[in-house]
Amino acid sequence: MTRACLLSGTTAALIPAAGSGTRLGLGFKAFVEVGGLSLLARSVAALAPHVDEVLVALPEGMELPAGINARAIVGGETRQDSVGRLLRATVADTVLIHDAARPFLPANIIYALLEAVAETGAATVALPVADTLVQAGAGEMWGASVSREGLWAVQTPQGFRRELLLEAHERASADGHAATDDAGLVARQGGQVRLVRGDARLFKVTTPGDLALAQALAQVWDGMV
Repeated sequence: MTRACLLSGTTAALIPAAGSGTRLGLGFKAFVEVGGLSLLARSVAALAPHVDEVLVALPEGMELPAGINARAIVGGETRQDSVGRLLRATVADTVLIHDAARPFLPANIIYALLEAVAETGAATVALPVADTLVQAGAGEMWGASVSREGLWAVQTPQGFRRELLLEAHERASADGHAATDDAGLVARQGGQVRLVRGDARLFKVTTPGDLALAQALAQVWDGMV
């Protein structure tokens, strides 16, 4: 199956990578290496074969290293600002928004996401919540239990018809509304967002513990591709 079988028009992958990565504590997070390749390089390599172009938002004054097959623009102060700039920097009909800090992206997930976007106009990769959930009480003590029935943990990529997402961003900006992801902005204005079953390997590298897990997984992952 190819992208051309799923969607008409052009497709761009947009990677907002202008964040500082303070929780990881190793400088600019997108350039942190896992198994000899940066998080950003891995994410770009996973997406590039399935789209017409890859755009990356970087901090001002920073450039893409050689060998990363993408075009860079200057990002904004927040992730939402960076995605807005990326949306205006492409004329693609369909966009995939992906976090560079999720470097292990299987091709079958991309195909499933593109198929969902072709049907609904908006979709996100996500996983049903498997853990027991509890609300913390005072002093970080066990409080009320929370049912996990019907709860999903959102991952990326998220896919959209570009005009739909651009409208959602413009409305959020006008309202002064901030969201942690783009699917939330589309849902906020009444849009339907399809949930596409994701992959446990699509975890986000945020903490030193995540990085250690990624280093271990990279050895297996690179032996498969």
